[in-house]
Amino acid sequence: MDDFAPIVAVISIFIGMPWLFLHYTTKWKQAKTITEEDENLLDELHDLARRLDDRMATIERIVAVDREDLARINDLRAGTTNVELHPQFRRDRSI
Repeated sequence: MDDFAPIVAVISIFIGMPWLFLHYTTKWKQAKTITEEDENLLDELHDLARRLDDRMATIERIVAVDREDLARINDLRAGTTNVELHPQFRRDRSI
């Protein structure tokens, strides 16, 4: 029984520890790359974000028809008009 402990210690140090280190190093390197499933998910999320952006633009156009001040704000942001913006809606608010 006394001869068994040094053998287990040597095996643990020279076989077990390097195996453990190399195993988790490999897992870590694999985890850094993006999988095909993750790439597909990102593509779907990008498409969803684009569609939501289009919907928000549509809603803003619909609301702009009802509210003149919002239409002027959108025109100013787009740079299509020279109408003076109300101080409440200015970005710099220095005036």
